[in-house]
Amino acid sequence: MKLTVTAWRDVAGWRWDVPDDEVCGICRAPFDGTCPTSKFPGDDCPLIWGECSHAFHMHCLIKWLETPSSQQQCPMDRRPWITAK
Repeated sequence: MKLTVTAWRDVAGWRWDVPDDEVCGICRAPFDGTCPTSKFPGDDCPLIWGECSHAFHMHCLIKWLETPSSQQQCPMDRRPWITAK
């Protein structure tokens, strides 16, 4: 038996609502994976957005902001870091 698909309709889709590139700007790991701090997917490693519209793994951003050289600025554009609401 041979079937030919003549039409196809996507009824649902899923994707992260992230900026153009889909990797963390700090660790360069994909958002659908985990950051280097997490060992397994689902280890509570949510994404965090800034008002500048850049997204990062939460663990990566916290680690970045704790360093003195960060000066509490976004690692991508060096604007003062403000978490989006």
